[in-house]
Amino acid sequence: MKHSIKNTYTHGDIYAEFHPTIENAKHSLRPIKIFMHEVKTKNKRMKRIFYVLFLLTAFSLGSCKKLLNTVPADFLAPANFFNTAADLDASLTGVYDYLGTLYGSNWLYRYGLEADEGYYRSTTLADILFLNTHTAATPAILSLYGIHYIGIGRANFLLAYVDKNPEIPQDVRDRVRGEALFLRAHYYSLLVRMFGGVPLVLDPVTSPNDVHVPRATAQEVYDQVIKDMKEAEGLVADIQSLGYGGRVNKSAVRGMLARVYLHMAGEPLKDISKYEEARTWTKKIIDEGFHDLNPSYADVFIKYARDEYDIKESIWEVEFWGNRFGAYSETGQNGTSNGIPSSNPETGVAAGGLFGTKYLWDLHKHGDLRRDWSMANFRYAATGPNGAKTFLAQTISPYERPAGKARREYELVTPKTAQWTPINYPMLRYSDVLLMFAEAENEISGPTAAAVNAMNLVRRRAWSTGIKSVTITDGGSGYTTAPTVSFSGGGGSGATATATISGGVVTGIVFDVDPVTGRAFGGGYTSAPDVILTGGNGSDATAVAEIFTKDEADLTPDETVSKEAFRKAIQEERVKELCFEGLRKHDLIRWGIFVDRMQLIGNQIQTDIPTAAGANYAQRYKNVTNKHVIYPIPELELTRNNKLVQNPGWE
Repeated sequence: MKHSIKNTYTHGDIYAEFHPTIENAKHSLRPIKIFMHEVKTKNKRMKRIFYVLFLLTAFSLGSCKKLLNTVPADFLAPANFFNTAADLDASLTGVYDYLGTLYGSNWLYRYGLEADEGYYRSTTLADILFLNTHTAATPAILSLYGIHYIGIGRANFLLAYVDKNPEIPQDVRDRVRGEALFLRAHYYSLLVRMFGGVPLVLDPVTSPNDVHVPRATAQEVYDQVIKDMKEAEGLVADIQSLGYGGRVNKSAVRGMLARVYLHMAGEPLKDISKYEEARTWTKKIIDEGFHDLNPSYADVFIKYARDEYDIKESIWEVEFWGNRFGAYSETGQNGTSNGIPSSNPETGVAAGGLFGTKYLWDLHKHGDLRRDWSMANFRYAATGPNGAKTFLAQTISPYERPAGKARREYELVTPKTAQWTPINYPMLRYSDVLLMFAEAENEISGPTAAAVNAMNLVRRRAWSTGIKSVTITDGGSGYTTAPTVSFSGGGGSGATATATISGGVVTGIVFDVDPVTGRAFGGGYTSAPDVILTGGNGSDATAVAEIFTKDEADLTPDETVSKEAFRKAIQEERVKELCFEGLRKHDLIRWGIFVDRMQLIGNQIQTDIPTAAGANYAQRYKNVTNKHVIYPIPELELTRNNKLVQNPGWE
C-alpha cells in the first residue's frame, strides 16, 4: 500500500534511506505526478508522469547497524548521480513523494485533525491518534514523526548536490533548490506544530553516528522554516507560468509563509509581531490581482476529483492520479476513508468513516451552500450507475452526515479502484489567503474595512442565489392531488419543488432534495420568480417566492463591533470554509482554545448521542488535556538519539 503510513522512519533512518543497494532501489521505484504539462483538448487534460528515479528504500537503523557500517558493491553513489537536469528533477520527485505519503492516507482521518468539526465513526480501532489515548510508544507517533524526516533527508541530500555539475543551467539548479528548500521547510513546519522543538538536521546524514542530535527550540525551527521559505520564494516559478497547482510556486510559498507566521503569532510562541508578516505575505498574493475565488464552492472540490486545475483558487495541491491498473499511478485515499460511504464499484467504494459534528452544522445559516456540500445529505447507493444516491431523512442528526468534500462520483479515471482514488488534496486555497489576511489585519488594527471585505468575499461566494422560500397566499380549493409547481422569470433557473395538500387545499411547497445544495433552490435569481401551480384538479391556489440576496451573507454589525467579536467570527468562518482540510486542530491550538473546545464538544456529543457509541465518541474529546496540544517524542527515537528529551506531560 503506497500511502499507508506503516514504516517506522525517523531522522535516524536517513542514512539508510540514502544508502540503498541497486537491487533494493529497483523494488522501491514508484511513479508520482508532479512534473506535468497541461494539454487542453476541449475539456480533457493529458498529464505526463515522471518516474521516481531516486526513490530509495528505508531500513530501520536499530536492526541494520551492521549493514550500515559497510558500503555495498552496487551502492548508488552521488558520483554516479546529480549529473544532469533529469537527475535533479528525479531526486526532487523523491522529495515531493512524501507529500503523497502524508496526505494520501492516515492524515485524512486517523490523526484527529478535524477537532471540533468532525469525528471518525469507528469504535473498534485502537492506538489511533484521534482517540487521544496515545503514548510515546504508539506506533502511529513514530511513523508520523519519521515520515517528515525522510522527506527532510531527501531534501538535504538534493540540496547538498544540486550544484555538483555547474554545466546544468543555473536557472534549472535554482528552481530545484527553491522547491527543495520549501519542501524541507514545509516538513519542518508540520513537525514543530505537532511535536514542538525537534532536531534540526540540515545536512545529509552520512553515518549512523550522526543521529545523536539535540532538540532545537520551537523558535529555532520556525526561524529555519522562515529562512528556507523566503529563499525559496525568490527561486521558484510563479503559478501562472506553471499552469497548475501541483508544484511549489511563488503564490504557494507566500501563502504558506503567512500560515507559518500566524502559528508563530499564536500559541505557544505568542510572538504577536508576526501578524505584520502574515499580513504582508497575504497582501502580496491579494495585491498581485491574479488569484480569485471560484464562483462555485462545490466546483472547487469537483475539480480536485476530476484532476482539473483551477490555479486562481487552488494555489497548491497534492496530486494523485490513476487507478493502479495502468503504467502510471499515484493514488491516495482522499474520498475513501474520508468520503461518503459507498459499496458501489461504479461510483467508487468508500469506507466513509469521517462525519461532521452538530457544532459545524449549526454554524451555517440558511443560504450557506457550504453546509450541505461539506456534510452530505445522502449515502451512495450500493448498486446502480455512477453517483446513484440514497438521500437521508431531512430530520436526521447532523452526526449522521458524512464529510462530503471528496466525492468519488466525479472521478474521471475508470475503472475505479476500491480504497484508492486519484482525488487531489487541497493544501492552500485563495479563500484561506483572504481569511488569513482578515485575521492578521484584525489583530493589528481591528475589523478594518479591508478585513471585513476579505471575509465578505468568502461568505458571498458561498451564499445561495436561489429561492429562499415560497409562501402560500391562497390555498385554493378542490385539489385531489398535489398540483405541479414551476417557477418563471427572475433570471434564475434550477429550482424544483413539490406542493402538499390537505382537505383539497394547497398547504405548502417543499423544495426537492439536491445533493449539492441540500435542497433545489436553484440559482442566479436577481428577482423573485413567479410561482405557478397547475393541475391537481383544483383551482385558485397562489403563492409568492422570496430569493436569497448576497448582502445576507455579509458580516453583521455584531460580528464587527470589536476586535474580539471579529476574531470569533473569523474562527467560525475558517471552520465553515476549510473544514476537513486538515487545518482545524492546529488553528484551535494556536488560538489557545483547543483543550476547552474539545471538552465542550465532548459534553455536547454525550448529550446529543446518549448511546454506547455516543459515549465512545464523546470520550475521545474528553480525553484531551493540556499535554495534548503537542505529541510526545516517539519512545523509540528517544532510545536511538541519546540527546533527546521528552515533551512535558509525556515523560
